[in-house]
Amino acid sequence: MERPIRDDANDVRQLARLLDSAVRIPGTNIRVGLDALLGLIPGIGDAIGAALSGYIVLAAAKLGLPKSVLARMVLNLGIDTAVGAVPILGDLFDVAFRANTRNIALIDSAMSAPRETRKRSRVIVAGVVVAMLAMLAVVAVVVVLLFRAIAGMV
Repeated sequence: MERPIRDDANDVRQLARLLDSAVRIPGTNIRVGLDALLGLIPGIGDAIGAALSGYIVLAAAKLGLPKSVLARMVLNLGIDTAVGAVPILGDLFDVAFRANTRNIALIDSAMSAPRETRKRSRVIVAGVVVAMLAMLAVVAVVVVLLFRAIAGMV
């Protein structure tokens, strides 16, 4: 017998809490989770955190969320994993960014206001793709100019 969707949603909420905000740092209102702690393990910590976080995206896909919302969730994880891989600063970023909490909010939003969430996610994902393409174009231009400058020196 298959479990009700409500149970799956509760499981991913608990996982997001464990990964992003399970423990309060004494004397502060700052909460940290397993994701930030795993990030302290050189080499594999961020990969393990990303794999655990990926379960939340898979659960969202199982719930039938639109591809644009899933893409936005993957984007959140990509940002978290890429920046989180930077030693020390990445771990601080993990504490502040909370990709899993953001993804749970996207699930909630997609369930309560699917059309608006899908549209907003499309705009955000498209904006990030355009920004990345623009950055690649700038890098390509800089490389070409550097090669021309070096060729002119020879």
